[in-house]
Amino acid sequence: MQEFDIVIIGGGPAGYVAAIKGAQEGAKAAVVEKKRLGGTCLNRGCIPTKALYASYKTLATARKAGKFGVDAKDIVFDLAKAVERKDEVVHKLVSGVEQLLKGNGVVFFDADGSFENKNQIKITKRDGQIEIISAKKTIIATGSEPAMIPAFNIDGRNIITSTELLNLKDVPKSLLIIGGGVMGCEFANIFAEFGSKVTIVELLPTILALEDKQVSRVILKNFKDKGIDVLTEVLVEGVEDTGSGVKTKLKDGREFIFDKVMVSIGRSFNSQGLGLEKIGVNTEKGRIVVNDKMETNVKDIYAAGDVVGGMLLAHVASSEGMVAVKNALGKNETMDYSCVPAGIFTDPEIASVGLREKDAKEKGIDVKIGRFPYAASGKALCMGEEEGFVQILTDPATDKVLGCSIVGAHATDLIGEVALAIKTGAKTKDIAETIHAHPTLPEIVMEAAEDVHGTAIHKIGRKK
Repeated sequence: MQEFDIVIIGGGPAGYVAAIKGAQEGAKAAVVEKKRLGGTCLNRGCIPTKALYASYKTLATARKAGKFGVDAKDIVFDLAKAVERKDEVVHKLVSGVEQLLKGNGVVFFDADGSFENKNQIKITKRDGQIEIISAKKTIIATGSEPAMIPAFNIDGRNIITSTELLNLKDVPKSLLIIGGGVMGCEFANIFAEFGSKVTIVELLPTILALEDKQVSRVILKNFKDKGIDVLTEVLVEGVEDTGSGVKTKLKDGREFIFDKVMVSIGRSFNSQGLGLEKIGVNTEKGRIVVNDKMETNVKDIYAAGDVVGGMLLAHVASSEGMVAVKNALGKNETMDYSCVPAGIFTDPEIASVGLREKDAKEKGIDVKIGRFPYAASGKALCMGEEEGFVQILTDPATDKVLGCSIVGAHATDLIGEVALAIKTGAKTKDIAETIHAHPTLPEIVMEAAEDVHGTAIHKIGRKK
């Protein structure tokens, strides 16, 4: 029987990162993954969607090239080629993870893993062979999958999830997206540019309900300009593939026919089939219950990533994996969720970190706010990306940065500066007094910080 200091079940952003960190710390580590290394993010989520987003961005840029003096005629888009490129990107990164594990001495089992008991893992290989390995400590990092809601009759052909949408070779003439959250809005943006007539239906009063109203308002305007129909406060009563189209009925009686319907509501946690009941690990509605050290209720068993619920983001999963493995090796680490950056790849992009304005109001937290528009940025105007703004929230008593929301070009890149400010306890004056290169987009962050004190140079507004 092979013996390991740490066995990680699941090879996604939580699992493979934990394994490599464990190996770096001198532990004998193994990863067990039944699908493909990289998990949802690398194979069916962040990376493939951003590869298609890059195709979208290239197409959109080509179509508006004329205003930059570039005569681009007869533009043809080929979704099959875009998907082929997406697959190449994914393959390259998966291969990279394989090499990282190998280079760090991590043993990889291309197999299904489940608990025989607290310290023994049953490995079921693809050819059916079974092996039992021993683990002093185990980290469960099995991730999540799109929720398969029975009422929507998801068949993987015309009624699909994001997994199938990523692999379409032909652009559907019409596409309904059920759910106006992050994933729904990202795909709506992409496929509208590709040529689909896109409709979003959302049960809540607005799409992107977790964002501030000013942010979602910019995206709604952009969607309207693209011809995307957004129906809010509506309930989907039934979805049926008729053979000549997918009939969708709303509770208010309206009916539509679409070529494809994508269901983008919720995730299910991959905690089944692991044998957790054998060792007594607590779960709650499918998610594994952990504390801030990523410990389960069973000694020496940890969990990290989507399977524990909370913020289902790849970078959060990696951080949780790091905390879990450090504690498994005897350290005393806790997770800090106070300054997690989040990005939404619509056009314009959205990014946020820390406290949002609406949350501050709901919680009665007193804040000072600074805002600066992209339209006042020389670099943004040169790029033809004048839509959007940066908004920074600070503590009036200490001037420390509490949060930031950005909607605009490269928002997901810009948010890193503010995340670092929050993590280090920096003040808005620290950002404002730091020389930023000109002309660049980070100047917008600097001027938003200045605006907290009414001193933004390139904005006429309130007095200091």
